[in-house]
Amino acid sequence: MVEIGLGLQSDKPAGAYARLARSAEAAGFDVLTVFGDLMYQPPIFPLLEMAGATNRVRLGPACLNPYSMAPYEIAGQIAALDLASHGRAYLGLARGTWLDAVGLPQPRPLTALAEAAEVVGRLLSGDRTGYAGRMFTLQAGAALRYDRHRPRVPLLLGAWGPRGAALAGRIADEIKVGGSANPDMVAVMRERLRPGATAAGRDVAEIGIVLGAVTVVDTDGEAARARARTEVAMYLAVVADLDPTVTLPPGLVAEVSRLVAAGEHEAAGRLIPGDVLDRFAFSGTPGQVAKQAQALIDAGVHRVEFGTPHGLTDERGVDLLGTEVLPLLSR
Repeated sequence: MVEIGLGLQSDKPAGAYARLARSAEAAGFDVLTVFGDLMYQPPIFPLLEMAGATNRVRLGPACLNPYSMAPYEIAGQIAALDLASHGRAYLGLARGTWLDAVGLPQPRPLTALAEAAEVVGRLLSGDRTGYAGRMFTLQAGAALRYDRHRPRVPLLLGAWGPRGAALAGRIADEIKVGGSANPDMVAVMRERLRPGATAAGRDVAEIGIVLGAVTVVDTDGEAARARARTEVAMYLAVVADLDPTVTLPPGLVAEVSRLVAAGEHEAAGRLIPGDVLDRFAFSGTPGQVAKQAQALIDAGVHRVEFGTPHGLTDERGVDLLGTEVLPLLSR
């Protein structure tokens, strides 16, 4: 069955995550994700809080990266989450974004991701044979010194491009296309997964495709779409060139980027046409958002992820998604 998830930013005070998680689980959501964005709270804090407040939903960070966190630490954090949630954790890995702001180079990203996943997998499974990679190593006998709930947790890779998708096809359970609400990307990603899946002797259909993006839902659809335009303006320059199915008006990205750099986010958002907005965000009334999500379901996604800020306020958005959007979806 297709999963519906919520993606949360880690910018809330203690207690807020538990309230949102309880509401989301009661409404019927399947997965709760916490973003691992630079300079926000580490996602393990909200994830552990939500693990204690829920009983059913899957939980995971999307994504951690192997440049700011060593693989043994990634293994430890995901083992802790899996223990706290009684086996409901998943691990999201990606190369990371904007790490130059903290002086972290990102050499050989595909090698880093593949080797980090290998080291994490060996540590969780208790494999003591050692590992010698190009970037990460484990000495023979190195092992985690505590019990794990499971010897393996599901792995999600965050990627858009063909090489990243091929890696996901080889080693991951899911691939997440972040910042996209475009159903045309589902077929693109399926073909990009295929070479890696084939090389690993896997059925490409076994690898789940996750699409997630900024979501703003409200009974005032115009207000919701205006807020979504402002949010999308801040990342349009990053994702626009990654989507081969979208043709943007000439000069749009440059002008939006100029206005964002000048701090004029709302003015930048007003430049984004409605059809472009719908490729990179879920927005509008509950009916409009449900229609967008259903298009992804019909295109063959494994999971739709409604990202922050969810609504004009977070709690109002989560409530509307649960009470008025979920009931409209056929999965």
